Amino acid sequence: MDSQTSQPSQASQSPHTFQVDLRGLVDLLSHHLYSSPKVYLRELLQNAVDAITARRAEQPDAPAAVRLYAEGGTLRVEDSGIGLTESDVHSLLATIGRSSKREDGLQAARSDFLGQFGIGLLACFVVAERIRVVSRSARTPDAAPVEWTATDDGSYTVRTLPHEARPEPGTTVHLVARAGAGEWLTEERVRSLARDFGSLLPYDVRVGDEAIAELPAPWDRTHPSPATRRVALARHCHDLFGFTPLDTIDLNVPLAGVRGVAYVLPSAVSPAQRASHRVHLKGMLLTERAEQLLPDWAFFVRCVLDTDSLRPTASRESLYEDETLAAVREALGERIRSWLTGLAAGDPERLAAFLQVHHLGVKSLARHDNEMLRTMLPWLPFETTDGRLSLEEFALRHPVVHFTRTVEEYRQVAPIASAQGIGVINGGYTYDSELVEALPSVRPGTVVSELDADTVTAHLDAVDPAEELALSGFLMAARAKLDPLGCDVVLRAFHPLSVPALHLDDRAARHEQARAEAEEQADDLWAGILGSLRGSAPRARLVLNHLNPLIRRISSLRDPELIGTATESLYGQALLMAQRPLRPADSALLNRAFIGLLEWATHTEPGKDDLR
Repeated sequence: MDSQTSQPSQASQSPHTFQVDLRGLVDLLSHHLYSSPKVYLRELLQNAVDAITARRAEQPDAPAAVRLYAEGGTLRVEDSGIGLTESDVHSLLATIGRSSKREDGLQAARSDFLGQFGIGLLACFVVAERIRVVSRSARTPDAAPVEWTATDDGSYTVRTLPHEARPEPGTTVHLVARAGAGEWLTEERVRSLARDFGSLLPYDVRVGDEAIAELPAPWDRTHPSPATRRVALARHCHDLFGFTPLDTIDLNVPLAGVRGVAYVLPSAVSPAQRASHRVHLKGMLLTERAEQLLPDWAFFVRCVLDTDSLRPTASRESLYEDETLAAVREALGERIRSWLTGLAAGDPERLAAFLQVHHLGVKSLARHDNEMLRTMLPWLPFETTDGRLSLEEFALRHPVVHFTRTVEEYRQVAPIASAQGIGVINGGYTYDSELVEALPSVRPGTVVSELDADTVTAHLDAVDPAEELALSGFLMAARAKLDPLGCDVVLRAFHPLSVPALHLDDRAARHEQARAEAEEQADDLWAGILGSLRGSAPRARLVLNHLNPLIRRISSLRDPELIGTATESLYGQALLMAQRPLRPADSALLNRAFIGLLEWATHTEPGKDDLR
């Protein structure tokens, strides 16, 4: 290859300047960067407030006023800020992406500014076809006012004006609505947006003659008593979010520059639902949909706060995820945990009201959040054989924390276990069994055990061997009757005496029962496969109470057919008492036993025993 052709040409090394299609950029801003055209007013307020902040950094006694006037599809915004010279206009207003907040003279005060990105004024093209800016610099008092006029086709003009056009330092922005956007520049809409965005601004902001700022902030106002403060904040919550809160939580983190309040939702919500919070940045509303402000477990609150430390994204409609936000999130989470702890220590009634609404969501998150579990463990309610208790209270009463995985299992054993002194927790409700199993991780030394049929049977008193031997004929007939149903029959003595029989099974027994039923209905191939899966799992059992008078009378029967009918009746009654779903075979058994008993009651053949 020729040496000359191997060298890059001079032309290829020449730098080129990007060409910006302003119409395309406006479309990008309106449809992608900003969520709504309404942000144009926030950008105007933001520029005005930053200009005043810049002037006061150099002239502490300078006036601090912003005035907005809307009429006939036009808007005029006046501020008493730092103003611009002609060179500033060319450098700042006509260069996309450059911000006066980055200039060396203002770098020291940069943290006091709301805007950092230098594209705010451009956002006004979302609603306006023409922007006119008249400004006079406070830094150069002798400089003439300057006028900058731009249209949405990307062109602009600059000219100087007589001193009387702008006697005092500051800036006036004039907007003329684009076709179809006139509603955004009506006085009513401008007033509503200004009040929404600027209610916490520290300066005198007015739409016409109406003041917009409502300082001090609702959470900083003084009240005669804590009760009246709660009422005032509840009213603020209703006006802001549309609900009356169960309670309010102060979110004061001075080291992070955060002040505000969290409102506790009055109705249950899913923990998976992303909460939206209102965040003000140095008084200016930044977003109504801040989702990453609080820990995930704090799903039960909505908060509004003002901060001077968190960073906004380029659109200034959300928060930038960084170490500062992570630290603030942790600090706010700690405030909410402290509120819960305070309720437990001093106001258990309000805590009970909170858990009555949000216990399911709290339990859901406590499964995965040890800190949340540790925080709420003393107060989360569970259904137990000792009544409705927390895990902590229950564990103090019982050396072994027994639980069932289903409501049906709990209903089977609860009356019997309670009479035998066995403490049982109903783990059949959503999340409960998982929380019970997690108890040792936050309460070391606690023994947790799933309650099964063997455990319950072991706690029931055995019958005297001689008495059980005397009833062997009756027990043999009863077992033969229930064997096709996959159920054994055992005799025990237990309380309460009013319970004649108890049906006990566990998940393994139910699995085996379901497998056997499927095997009966399957074709030869599947029957063989299911048969190979037959396990040695314990079968369900019908425990007859030898202390019950009815069982004593039935056990004296001699007729095998009547013993079978009585056994089927006891089996069906035990299933109904446990509120277990009945299989078709169980329903058929109940009908058969009922009819059989009616026949024995209405017609007794000679030589037949009866139930006298």
